[in-house]
Amino acid sequence: MKKYILTLSMIGLLLTTSCTKAPDAQKADAKDAKEVTNTSGNELKVDTQASVVKWIGTKRTGRHEGTIKIQEGSLKIQEGNLTGGSFVLNMTSIEVTDLASGKGKEDLEGHLKADDFFNVEKYPTAKFEITSVTPDTTGGNTHKIEGNLTIRETTKSIAFGAKVNVSENSVDATTNFNINRKDWGIQYDGKKDDLIRDEVNFDIQLKTEKPS
Repeated sequence: MKKYILTLSMIGLLLTTSCTKAPDAQKADAKDAKEVTNTSGNELKVDTQASVVKWIGTKRTGRHEGTIKIQEGSLKIQEGNLTGGSFVLNMTSIEVTDLASGKGKEDLEGHLKADDFFNVEKYPTAKFEITSVTPDTTGGNTHKIEGNLTIRETTKSIAFGAKVNVSENSVDATTNFNINRKDWGIQYDGKKDDLIRDEVNFDIQLKTEKPS
């Protein structure tokens, strides 16, 4: 009987663990930063109000999700193609959206902003800068985007597929991918009985401002 109860407990733990893995998304592996070479193109400002950056973090017993505001950015187009660009994230704006005020929301936001995670007092911004854009229709995407992601003054090159729609005066781009937070020096493991997973999911939609 004891063995039977232990087996059930182990199955329960495995089910709990499997339910809280990072979302099923493409893995953007971190590599050495690359040089930005293509600086040509018509520059369009990112619409910081219409653009959205969502994140999901998971642990053994659950998950949390939220948003980060884009502080500024621009994308470049040339002959109907996305050629480059960059955007800056305001890390002090990190918000938890799955918890209510007074129900742990403020505590978790404070922890994410502290040194265990993003240390926003010392590193108030993060940045992504495109190094290359190539056509790629795998996985329902239209392009493969490579770029340098800087978090806590650590810069790594990542690559991911994206759906990019370019018109004469606008760009609308969406992507969803996972990164390993430890590649950017975010080492906090969580509580011993509730470990935090290394993967963080980002769901990003960038829109440029409409021409006046």
